Amino acid sequence: MSLYSALTIGVAGLAANSMALGATSSNIANVNTVGYKNQTINFQTFLNVPGMAGNASAGVSAVIGQDVTTQGLPTSTSSPTDLSISGNGFFVVRTSAAATAQQEYTRAGSFTPDENGDLKNAAGLYLLGWQLDSQGNIPTNTTTLSLINVSALSGKAQATARLGIQANLQSSSAAVPGYVVGQMTAGTVPPAFQRTINIYDSQGGSQPISFSFVKTGANAWAYEAAYAGAAGNLSSPNPIGTGTVTFNSDGTMKNVNGAAPASGSFNLSIPWAASTGLAAQTVAVNLGAVGGTSGLTQFDSASTLNGTSPDGSPFGAITGVTVAKDGTVTAQFSNGLSQGVYKLPIATFTNADGLGQVNGNAYIATKGSGAANINQANTGAAGGIAAQSLEASTVDLATEFTNLITTQRAYSASARIVTTADKMLQELEQLPSG
Repeated sequence: MSLYSALTIGVAGLAANSMALGATSSNIANVNTVGYKNQTINFQTFLNVPGMAGNASAGVSAVIGQDVTTQGLPTSTSSPTDLSISGNGFFVVRTSAAATAQQEYTRAGSFTPDENGDLKNAAGLYLLGWQLDSQGNIPTNTTTLSLINVSALSGKAQATARLGIQANLQSSSAAVPGYVVGQMTAGTVPPAFQRTINIYDSQGGSQPISFSFVKTGANAWAYEAAYAGAAGNLSSPNPIGTGTVTFNSDGTMKNVNGAAPASGSFNLSIPWAASTGLAAQTVAVNLGAVGGTSGLTQFDSASTLNGTSPDGSPFGAITGVTVAKDGTVTAQFSNGLSQGVYKLPIATFTNADGLGQVNGNAYIATKGSGAANINQANTGAAGGIAAQSLEASTVDLATEFTNLITTQRAYSASARIVTTADKMLQELEQLPSG
């Protein structure tokens, strides 16, 4: 090995350890960066005479790698849109809100809404997901991803679809054998018992429905349901529902509308006029179990309404969102309702360590990583999502400080090789000629 080879090896050592110092410095600087994956330094020898073994001198080079698959510890936070991934995979993000922006992948889940309500992380990367339909299903084309917007819904209401009535009809009430359907609503026959119950329409409005009962014979009653609001709200006149109720001799429910098999319920269809803008509405009215006393009964005590149980809800403003382990983003409303609005996908790769690193603690797919596999969270190889949690950096400060010391020593030693070879060359130059 010549002195010039020694100089070259010393310079290679300086260059390799300079590169190692850069990687270590990057790790230390990002010890608090959410989702950061520490860089790895691998040294390798190279021969000054390719293919020559035995007497060849060996230089050194440094290769900077990344340990993307190692997961950092989850750290609890108070924000419902702080997200971490428990297991393999990455959040799918875009570099801007524009649909043409580059798609990238990250585990840095410190997402907050921007001025438009779109979720983006501290690096300005916008979170993407599937927008759910009204049935909570993801799009058929799973490549269709949209921005996650937590303020797109101003509120939500739910129309009444079920109504339970608990009441007693006095058994000793006088029967009206000549009763004709519609007479109670018309006012020609006074009801033995009448109550108005409010239900909710499709826009969250409260609508009054009056239920009237008259005894028509032994253990037999007729009912009429009439809309008690403005007549113009209906496309057909009152009553909107009529029928019969019969009781057993012990006062328990026997049958409603002569159904076969016997039933304690009926459907009430409300014919909203087109001018109201309301959706068609059918309410399943439950008067109690056949043979039971849980709903409508006939005992010889004063007729009274004991309770009603309509479902549905008035309009409620959005109060926040939650994110489930399977990635479902659910909007919460002030009226107690909730609705799944998005689902977050997880991107996995055949070789995650082959991803290309870009600004913002994010990655892009490369030939070495393979194409992204977009899957639902918590299925197959894709990890689950944890809300109110962030993934900590994988940097170990003790290891990095140790690397600093060894790198500095190696750099100094390489510099000593250069200076020693230089002195030896100087001595060679000073040898007398001839």
